[in-house]
Amino acid sequence: MTSQYATFGLVPATRAGGVLADGAYQAHRDFLDFAVDGSPLLARLADLDAVSPLAFDLGPSDFAEQVRTLLPEAEKPLEGSRRVIYGCPECAGLACGEPVCGGLASVGFACGAVTAVIERDGPDIVWRDFGRQTGRTPDAERDGYHDIGPYRFRGEEYRAALERLLPADGAPAPELPAGPRALLIGPRAALLARLAAALRRIGISAEITLDAVHAHADELRKYGVVVFGRTIGPDERDAVLNALAVARSEAVCVTVLAPIVPLLVAQVEQALDRTPDRRRLQRLTAVAGGAEAEVEVASACRVRLVAHRLDRLSRPRTRALFDAVLAPGTHRIPLETRAVRGRSFLTAHTSEAVLVAPVAR
Repeated sequence: MTSQYATFGLVPATRAGGVLADGAYQAHRDFLDFAVDGSPLLARLADLDAVSPLAFDLGPSDFAEQVRTLLPEAEKPLEGSRRVIYGCPECAGLACGEPVCGGLASVGFACGAVTAVIERDGPDIVWRDFGRQTGRTPDAERDGYHDIGPYRFRGEEYRAALERLLPADGAPAPELPAGPRALLIGPRAALLARLAAALRRIGISAEITLDAVHAHADELRKYGVVVFGRTIGPDERDAVLNALAVARSEAVCVTVLAPIVPLLVAQVEQALDRTPDRRRLQRLTAVAGGAEAEVEVASACRVRLVAHRLDRLSRPRTRALFDAVLAPGTHRIPLETRAVRGRSFLTAHTSEAVLVAPVAR
């Protein structure tokens, strides 16, 4: 077992939601990831779509219970001193029973969790024997992450990072970040209504209004993204932007690109991304007249590429083009001509981020 120390910390992370090419929904989840030696641990599992147990959408008591399960003296929930490190972002269970689950099953396995042994070694805390688990015990040879860990943490540092998330004696529980909210500006027409319904379906609160200018400043500051409908003119847009500035809102403003709901959901997810410097998906562009997509990734991750367009009858068309793990660097991916003809757009998805790019002609 390693005798070298690793540092332990917690960093905000997001599992980006969306509407998939087949019409299925993928939940948006905000959570705390484990930072080992300053780097998010989940990023070392390149093809994994998962969240830690420390998800912000849990109630205060459930969140505190999940924090305690990561302390070695807590009651052990799994055999062999194993604890859940990452779980399915859709069902949060070891085995949800669904034949197609948007989380861990999306990499070719039954829905499950990543677990590890968490134990005390003197004053230290050790994480070891990482593996995928769908039943009572994992198969170490088949499902083990042999290149991950073991990690030895100083007990004082480890406990301090977790215990600051727990309520002190007689004190209220620490306040968790509020969930993402989107303000849609425009008439309550079919497009914005469908977009609001899709955002709520994946866990993003969405409200529609025709008058954001006279909204209270405290209310405006609650929104992470403001979406301008297609009927909003320059004067109305400028008035809203001024109201947001006066309210000192940090909301990102976007304009509807096309009446295609999955594309608009991707726009909202991109606007909600507050950590572009930490994301693995760095850049997406369409090159060579739309014949290729250029994708840049900072570290190995699974990338899904989807094309969106309107056909000659203004009907939305969505097609999945690419789905694979990419190594760090810049990659050129050929595009199907039929999928990007006319006015079209590309979306690139990883488990943590979404990018949107027009296909220039």
